[in-house]
Amino acid sequence: MAFVGLCGEKLRLGKDGVSAEKRVRARVCAMTAAPSSASSASSASESRVAREPVPGLLLNENGGPWVAQRARTRRNRKSQGMRDMCAENIVTPANFIYPLFIHTKDYNEAIGSMPGCERHSVDSALKEVAEAYKLGIRSVIIFPKIPDELKTNAADECYNPNGLVPQVIMRIKDKFPEVAVWTDVALDPYSDQGHDGMVSDDSRGDGGFARILNDETIEQLCRQALCQARAGADVVAPSDMMDGRVGALRDALDAHGHTEVSIVSYTAKYASAYYGPFRDALDSAPRESSRAPRNKKTYQMNPANSKEALIEAHLDVAEGADMLMVKPGMPYLDIVRLLRDNTSLPISVYHVSGEYAMMKAAAERGWIDEKEVVLEAMLCFKRAGANAILTYYAKQAAQWLNE
Repeated sequence: MAFVGLCGEKLRLGKDGVSAEKRVRARVCAMTAAPSSASSASSASESRVAREPVPGLLLNENGGPWVAQRARTRRNRKSQGMRDMCAENIVTPANFIYPLFIHTKDYNEAIGSMPGCERHSVDSALKEVAEAYKLGIRSVIIFPKIPDELKTNAADECYNPNGLVPQVIMRIKDKFPEVAVWTDVALDPYSDQGHDGMVSDDSRGDGGFARILNDETIEQLCRQALCQARAGADVVAPSDMMDGRVGALRDALDAHGHTEVSIVSYTAKYASAYYGPFRDALDSAPRESSRAPRNKKTYQMNPANSKEALIEAHLDVAEGADMLMVKPGMPYLDIVRLLRDNTSLPISVYHVSGEYAMMKAAAERGWIDEKEVVLEAMLCFKRAGANAILTYYAKQAAQWLNE
């Protein structure tokens, strides 16, 4: 293949586009060509003085440097219109699940470790749902802070039909029937031990502590999910990580006529250090009693493992999950992609409290551009394969996207 150089001779392209000899000849020819006028001669002289030729580079017809290549990927990035048209992933407010902390008090309480987040009264929660809906958010999830006097090891308050969560569900669905109400299915907000499951009365567990009872916990989770479904929940999201709970919940819901209620399983919920602010918000950290395990590592996943997430995913799919959840978010984007590539079910991701708190702290110190960093994080979740993003930034991010 040949083309005409600046001096009129034909230059033959090699594997790298142009042979080294011809590149030098074309450049030398262009640099020594007689200027058409004194002005151009002066300009060319200044150019030669200002910039020495770079060996191996061609000059184009205008005398500028030319890297000979046809494919230039920057052409699809040259304007906002082109970038928008070529975007592979787009985040919209409809992708967000807005978490709401609620409590039984008639006023709101700020959460110190989560700036901008509050424990809402029921009336305040309704206002938040209304504002979120106007911004395009269509899903909310409820996390309750339960009074200590109602907490027990069996967590029986979790299925009280007159309890806080069922009452909030009914209020939201009555006023906003088009909003999808998600609920957390786990015992820790109701447990006097601070665990997602019931604690045994022996010391035969890890490290000589008590055990987290699997099947006994699932029995309570089924009662909890049924209570939430009867109140009008659209989605139940078991976050407990007990073995077999998705299948048991599906059977219990279906047997009681709640076949339309979705199950979003916390499929890959890791025993992460990023949950601290959330546990402050709900007072749901493990209690340092004589029996309760000090952490949740016997049921939540080891952060060192990724293949284990596939085992959990295949089990949850087989048991009837409608969507799979990965928690935490940013540190586990590889797990989001792993599940995306190995299942046809929608994937959700939880941008957890520790991630949120770090972004807020850095923004308050002026170390990051909060808007740009948050929206980039949301886009990263989509790029990794998430359909839904549970984030405390939901309302704020939706506002930014609507600007």
